[in-house]
This record gives sequence, C-alpha cells and structure tokens, in this order.
Amino acid sequence: MSTSQVHALVIDDSRAMRAILKRILTKIDFKVSEAGNGLEGLERLAENDDISICLVDWNMPEMNGYEFVKAVRSDRSNKDIWLMMVTTETEMSRVVKAMAAGANEYVMKPFTDDVIIDKLRLLGLIAA
Repeated sequence: MSTSQVHALVIDDSRAMRAILKRILTKIDFKVSEAGNGLEGLERLAENDDISICLVDWNMPEMNGYEFVKAVRSDRSNKDIWLMMVTTETEMSRVVKAMAAGANEYVMKPFTDDVIIDKLRLLGLIAA
C-alpha cells in the first residue's frame, strides 16, 4: 500500500452501521468520513477532494443511495471515485439497477469484515 491513506466515505442513515464500517476501514488504515444520507454525502465529496471510495446504503432519507450514485456519476470530476453499495436490498433487479447507474461493487447486509476487505481488494484499494 502507498504511504498515503485511502480516504473512504461511509454514507448510511444508521449510526451503528457507519460505526461498523468505520471500524473495518480504520483497521486496514483507511481514513474515514461519514454522512447520514446522500445529500450529506455529496457535501462531504465537495469538501474532500481525496475521497477514493464511497460505501453507500440504498435506503436513506433526503437522498437514497441509488440517487447518490446517479448524482456522483453525472459529474465527470467524480469519474475516479469507486462506489460500493452496502445494503439490505437483495433483489437482483436492485443490484442490476445500481451497477447500471455506476456502482462498482454491491455488498448485501449482513456482511463480514472479510467481505468488505475482499471487495476493496478487488477494486485495487488494498494490496492482494
């Protein structure tokens, strides 16, 4: 891994879920920012130009994860940001919809630490 920390943004309306994801990410030396919904997530992105990946819940107030993914992908300056949906939505149609909108990975809750770490490894954010 390079000397600079990977900066991850965790977007979930559940404080407990944000804490779980933050624990996993800080354990592998990621810098972590948090947001409680998609609108806050867009604000965090605007404030931090070093965010490499967003871990996004689907079901949130204000702006849901799908709307967030579409908003991020509509701005070309965000083209290098990885987007991972982390959600209870398990229907294949939802997975397809999220991926078509621009999500790079999809993790279904509940998940283990290893599932998140394996996805980050697939995206090349941590060494194999």
